[in-house]
Amino acid sequence: MFQLSDLLFDQLCAAVREAGALFSRRELASQARRKGPTDFVTAVDTAVQDQLKRHLAALAPEVQFMGEEQDNSGVDFSGPVWILDPVDGTTNLLHDLRHSAVSLALAEKGRVLLGVVYDPYSGELFTARRGQGAFCCGRPIHVSSAAALGECLCSTGTNPSCRELADRTFRRMRLLYDRCHDIRRIGAASLELSYLAAGRLDCFVEHGLKPWDYAAGMLLVREAGGVVTTPEGGEPSLSQGSEIAAATAPVHPQLLAALREADR
Repeated sequence: MFQLSDLLFDQLCAAVREAGALFSRRELASQARRKGPTDFVTAVDTAVQDQLKRHLAALAPEVQFMGEEQDNSGVDFSGPVWILDPVDGTTNLLHDLRHSAVSLALAEKGRVLLGVVYDPYSGELFTARRGQGAFCCGRPIHVSSAAALGECLCSTGTNPSCRELADRTFRRMRLLYDRCHDIRRIGAASLELSYLAAGRLDCFVEHGLKPWDYAAGMLLVREAGGVVTTPEGGEPSLSQGSEIAAATAPVHPQLLAALREADR
């Protein structure tokens, strides 16, 4: 098992903060190309990934690298792997909405060992190490005390790259809206999971996500006392991507039941 020292952890956090400074480069954010009809990559995405890939290779050359903006077909997930989303919330970045983040995880043998999510706009750095709790800027965080869906502020994703699932997405959203305090749509899964871990949101649902969208945030929620599964109750994949259903522990079974009802 890969050993993550305190020194390496501190160096990783510093590297993520340094890379996040590139989000303010509007001339880079405006340089965008389409990967799909509603899927974009900007020069910030590639610059952040290239910079962090170099830093990570220098800090831990034995660890493989999985990044959103590259071919990951050769990654062996039985060994240690960095999982990076250089800009989670690229569409937000394009529009200067200022809800985007760098998301970095370390996984080995199907388990996430480290999660770091950095929001360069707020300066908030969310961190978690397996078995050691979750933190925001070094202060411990915990999921909320919400025990019923009716007490919850819920966040949902629409994933515009999967518009063929829009009817199901909005059925789910309407059912949750009818049963909770209100709905939010932030557009960056790593931040939504971080906010759940910090008690600002109480549940989160989105389909069509990739491992780099949720690997770090999943560990944050779990270390903060919450539950993260697929809508069927399974373990999200770290190699292929998954739908995500996350909530406080008491609310989670209610969330899954609501999703099953919406899907009928």
